[in-house]
Amino acid sequence: MAVGLRLALAVGALALSSSVWAAKKVDLDYHVRLLPQSEQAEVRLTLAQGSAVRSLDFDLGDGSDYSDFKADGQWQLTPGKAARGVWRPAADKASLTYRVRISHGRKNGSFDTRMTPNWALLRGDDLVPAAKLDQQDGTELVSRLEFELPTGWKSVETAWPRIGKNKFRVNNASRLFDRPTGWMLAGHLGSRRTRLGETEVTVASPLGQGMHRMDVLTLLTFVWPQAQAVFPRHPSKLLIVGASDPMWRGSLAARESIYLNSRMPLVSESGSSALVREMVQVFGRINDRERNDWIREGFAEFYAIELVRRAGGMSDERYESLQKKLAKDSQQVTTLRGEKLSPAQVSKTVILLGELDREIRLKTRNKRSLDDVLRGAMHLGSVDTKEFVQLAESVIGESSKVLDTELLQ
Repeated sequence: MAVGLRLALAVGALALSSSVWAAKKVDLDYHVRLLPQSEQAEVRLTLAQGSAVRSLDFDLGDGSDYSDFKADGQWQLTPGKAARGVWRPAADKASLTYRVRISHGRKNGSFDTRMTPNWALLRGDDLVPAAKLDQQDGTELVSRLEFELPTGWKSVETAWPRIGKNKFRVNNASRLFDRPTGWMLAGHLGSRRTRLGETEVTVASPLGQGMHRMDVLTLLTFVWPQAQAVFPRHPSKLLIVGASDPMWRGSLAARESIYLNSRMPLVSESGSSALVREMVQVFGRINDRERNDWIREGFAEFYAIELVRRAGGMSDERYESLQKKLAKDSQQVTTLRGEKLSPAQVSKTVILLGELDREIRLKTRNKRSLDDVLRGAMHLGSVDTKEFVQLAESVIGESSKVLDTELLQ
């Protein structure tokens, strides 16, 4: 590199670091009061200096979950199927307060999120909806989250770093607007904790919900070294929350956190693990673009099987039996493209990724594998089908016969 260019880069980096150091820090505090009697939470956002923010433009979905808005400054609500609320804070200390419904039911009578007289299992993404932030230049918001629990409720768990009894620091380097996302749990709880590698792991559930907390920790401990070998980055904290029926019988990853219904097996009869699948989603953080859902879903299901196998939790015979079942389940599939994949399409994707892994290992004489493609996708952050093919072929060093298929057209 030419000396002049290196000097210019050094000067640029110095200027950038100076501007970061010069950023004016303004406190943004989230106060959440849980209200079991109405199955709601009262949320208050408080800016220490309102003039630091020109506006916060919130996406309120269909608007039905949010009510009772009160604001220091201007508040403009646009109702409808794509409701929005714009807050222009008053100049000095300014607050926005509203209520949000916590219990979300499904048509079959189960719940995605729920508040009872004794506990609440919720998502921070619902507490504070996504918003476009327009702030003054040279300003950095420092965000904290504090819960006010009902009388008798013992504790609260989130995936954010704890800085007090019911208080957490919210800091997401990839976003301008730090909001408290991820799964959260409060009430009369039972929890187990351990440290795996660089990650503080907590498994928590309401008392009496049948959550096998030690089983969850044991399985994670078992596969963790294999996950560390595959993934270049690991969360500093991982929270797994669970509850029994009528909570939804499924599993779902969110930011550094996982929901797992306590009645679900940790490893299914086929050998796949919902817990490990969601862990892969948390570690990978791969976003797919429109009609490219197969990439993220495929990676998650492939490594849910592969990590258990690499850890010694699956014999060769069981692995072969599982592959035959995946092939049988997916024999009618003609395309992997689409917004929401069917179970058969996910099975077909796992077969495809397995074939790609074997092709890479064969053509690179075992020096590279699908792991390298996964790490490349993580580096990109979001991937479409064309980029995935280019990534795989750059790992192979030539074109891929496996990916030259109508399944990806």
